[in-house]
Amino acid sequence: MIDVSRRSLLAWMGSLTALGLAPGWAEDAPERAGMTLGAPTPFDPELVVSRARALAAAAHVPPPAVSQDWLDLSYDDFRGIWFDTRHTLFRGTPGAVQAEFFVAGLYFPHKIGLNAVEDGQSRQIAFQLRTFDTTDQFPALPEDGTGFAGFRLLGELEAEGRFQEYAVFQGASYFRAIGRGLAYGLSARGLALNTAGDGPEEFPVFRDFWIEAAEPGAPTVTVHALMDSPSVAGAYTFKITKGDTTVIDIASRLFPRVDLAAAGIAPGTSMFLFSDINRIRFDDFREAVHDSDGLLMLNGAGEALWRPLTNPRTVEVSTFADSSPRGFGLMQRARRPGDYTDLVAQYERRPSLWVEPTGDWGQGAVMLVEIPTDKEINDNIVAFWRPAAPLKAGQEHRFDYRLNWCATAPVEGVVAPVTNTRTGARVFEDGRIFTIDYAAHPALGTEPDRIEVRVSTSAGEISSQLLQRNPATGGMRLDFTLKGDARVAELRAELWRNGRPVAEVWVNRWVAT
Repeated sequence: MIDVSRRSLLAWMGSLTALGLAPGWAEDAPERAGMTLGAPTPFDPELVVSRARALAAAAHVPPPAVSQDWLDLSYDDFRGIWFDTRHTLFRGTPGAVQAEFFVAGLYFPHKIGLNAVEDGQSRQIAFQLRTFDTTDQFPALPEDGTGFAGFRLLGELEAEGRFQEYAVFQGASYFRAIGRGLAYGLSARGLALNTAGDGPEEFPVFRDFWIEAAEPGAPTVTVHALMDSPSVAGAYTFKITKGDTTVIDIASRLFPRVDLAAAGIAPGTSMFLFSDINRIRFDDFREAVHDSDGLLMLNGAGEALWRPLTNPRTVEVSTFADSSPRGFGLMQRARRPGDYTDLVAQYERRPSLWVEPTGDWGQGAVMLVEIPTDKEINDNIVAFWRPAAPLKAGQEHRFDYRLNWCATAPVEGVVAPVTNTRTGARVFEDGRIFTIDYAAHPALGTEPDRIEVRVSTSAGEISSQLLQRNPATGGMRLDFTLKGDARVAELRAELWRNGRPVAEVWVNRWVAT
């Protein structure tokens, strides 16, 4: 379900054709900033859709595999090869985007196809080891044993005239991005299949990409991708707009080979080790360790829900049924360095990822999967939309949506947000106390006694409810106690004033250990 080593390798890399359908090489193949390009062929995004449809109509053929000697490289050896930036694609042009590439091997077992698109013409990018640099200790391995594993996009994110990385596509269908002032954290995927299901999880692969050149000063870059796996093929278009919030508008068209009953749309993958909610379990000098601390949802009824993340003892799957969702995503709300006291990892700079469906997604559920982990190198949190009806084989299924890589989601602040959750055993009575902190907000006002508190549980009973001002934050704090011997309890807390909700609905699952 989670590729542990891939996460740590991606963290390091962030700081630094299939099926015989690709065009052949021209004898006078041109070079673009040192990259050798194939013969030009007319390009239209519908060609990617046609290829996906054709793939789905045939038996699955995996992308070309990396040779065993490249797969057998150690972690340290693999860190000894990197792209030579003198060969950066579109370097030296007045365009608004540049691209650099990753080599396949170790945790990246497939060779993928890369293409450059300019003026309506596509040219395949040749893989050549001469465009990579290595340490003196890097072993001599055959060039034909490897290929491209992915790429990163560079643009003028922080300052004019300085190109820096702001988006990466590498490994299976994983990709990630950052907004201005942020650092890499959680990842997105093109599609999740059978995540936390009864059988093995399937990881579709973006097997071919087309990177479009951008006009000078253009804020938006367009990338197209052909996805494939044993169960489904798909065509994706990514329109990536960098800024304080980097926005990726995604148009996806899926062509299942088999009925997909457990498809995950717009999946996000993150890490949560500990925070105040489970701090006692970890002997660590830091206050908290996580890339995301909660799942935010805006359901079809307009209700804002906040679910704090946990690091459970066993795999936990939470289902939030909905119709026509307005958005959901994994948030990072703790934004002060003192929230973590980690001067190296700087978790306070990790982005939140907010998903906004385009159009009506109908019936389904936001799914949250939480997986036990004892190390921060493990991505152990997954969130996605699961349609209620299976995606039928032989049909086309379209899902369009926007991803906001941000410090604050665009829907936050309409009502008072939850800023922290804590829990512990009661000292002078039986039961477990929960405390929920809400940020100061005009909807809350300043008088707790004018707010109606509604707390409910699926098991046990609720007592000792108390809402009061929190002088440390300027907001309010709700305390309540869960009593009884229930092993699992679904909890819900709401704040109302004058017949209207004034805070996010807090939902949580308590599992006794």
